[in-house]
Amino acid sequence: MTASTFRLATTTLLMLASLSAMAQSKDIVVDPKGEVPYVTDQRNVVTKSGADLCWRTGYWTPGAAGETKAGERPVGCECDKDVVGADKCAPSAPAPVAAPATVVTPVAAPAAPAKCDFSATLSADNSFAFNKATLTPAARQNLDSAVLAKLGTCANVTSVIVTGHTDRLGTQAYNQKLSEKRADAVQAYLISKGVKSDLIDTMGAGKTQPIKSCDDKLGRKKLIECLTPNRRVTVDVKGPAK
Repeated sequence: MTASTFRLATTTLLMLASLSAMAQSKDIVVDPKGEVPYVTDQRNVVTKSGADLCWRTGYWTPGAAGETKAGERPVGCECDKDVVGADKCAPSAPAPVAAPATVVTPVAAPAAPAKCDFSATLSADNSFAFNKATLTPAARQNLDSAVLAKLGTCANVTSVIVTGHTDRLGTQAYNQKLSEKRADAVQAYLISKGVKSDLIDTMGAGKTQPIKSCDDKLGRKKLIECLTPNRRVTVDVKGPAK
């Protein structure tokens, strides 16, 4: 082989190698805005040398190579990765996918159970005569309508509290005993009408809880009449309604 033939063959091989390298390299399409630091063709594709190196322009600087975009990354990541830096050329981490929001369905509070709680008062001398602890016929009628009739609205009765009261005439000890006797009289009547004895609690308040005040200057007869509202028995019932 002559020297000229050898040079021709070598040149041909280099050209083929160059074309092969160019064929294997991908096109780098840049954003044409601003001063592009690499030579580009009409398609905005960076022009490369036969060694697959990007041709730099006179505007090239490391900063320009790291700012001008080629897709999502700087063009320098394709042409001068060692200059731009791995931090800029690392693929972007996928955006975190937000977990679906947990829908909390409010739970309605359970409705409060209906109650049949009520209170009744046997007041004045219609229930008890002055200085007496015996139920009058009027008192029995009051218990029938104000207490026993209402017990029918209860699913069950959990407690019945009977409290006796007196006026202020007389000693504390005497009135305490009288108030207890009045409460006991009401309890006995309720039991006779079918209310269970273990549901009923009795107590006497004596003269400690008056609901009316009267002047002693009234004279005894008028004073007894004035203090009538204080001579009473209260009945408090508790239990769930039907």
